[in-house]
Amino acid sequence: MTDIRKVTVLGAGVLGSQIAFQTAFKGFDVTSYDIDDKALDAARGRFAGLVETYRQDVPGADDGSAAATLDRLTLTSDLDAAVADADLVIEAIPEILSLKQDTYRRIGAVAPEQTIFATNSSTLLPSDLAEATGRPDRFLALHFANRVWRFNTAEVMGTEETDPAVFRTVVEFATEIGMVPIELHKEKSGYVLNSLLVPFLNAAAALAAGGYAEPADVDKTWKIATGAPMGPFQIFDIIGLTTPYNIMAHGDEAAQKLAVWLKENYIDKGKLGVASGEGFYRYTSD
Repeated sequence: MTDIRKVTVLGAGVLGSQIAFQTAFKGFDVTSYDIDDKALDAARGRFAGLVETYRQDVPGADDGSAAATLDRLTLTSDLDAAVADADLVIEAIPEILSLKQDTYRRIGAVAPEQTIFATNSSTLLPSDLAEATGRPDRFLALHFANRVWRFNTAEVMGTEETDPAVFRTVVEFATEIGMVPIELHKEKSGYVLNSLLVPFLNAAAALAAGGYAEPADVDKTWKIATGAPMGPFQIFDIIGLTTPYNIMAHGDEAAQKLAVWLKENYIDKGKLGVASGEGFYRYTSD
């Protein structure tokens, strides 16, 4: 086992809350940080929902262990306190380079020297952030897929400065929390998963934004022709539209046009995906 006992997850959104809950479910003490009381109230709702999800979807979790997970979760909006005694900090804040860099500068000044920092960034390279951490040898990427209890990959990707011992520790930690670690031998924007997924989702968005086919028909085509359980727009909704929007907005000209389409037609109308009750599909019965 690793020496990691106390874990802090920065960002309690859809994926951040899943990472925190899964880690606590596996017996670790977890601090879940977000920026204010409103965000933390939303996180409490997500954690309560995850208790029910785990009871239904995770073998053995209906024995009280899912509910007991909440006892190992501490929520806070005090960033300095959140990292004060962490062995590992997993950052899952919005996909904005400057925001991540500023956050790492702040926590790098207050977290213990031995604390390992890991980014869950979807597309940014860890080397884009390493200098801001103040501890590039103890920093790397640890990337999770949405619905971590079911789609349990954990992609581990370091930089040329990452201490190999730190890399091995994070690989072992991923195993300890029930993930299947996927080791990348060098940096790649998007890792393995998003190197495949982002172009796929962008291609689907281009079909709908260009007026070629409705989202539901794009999904239908993909599922029938490939046997896949979900289509790209169902995946969009599960991820939540904000993260794909941020990725598109910082992409090339074509991707930026898709970001505008996504924002104007969905995000600005409160259609953010499953978490908001509606995205490309409606998930409420009102």
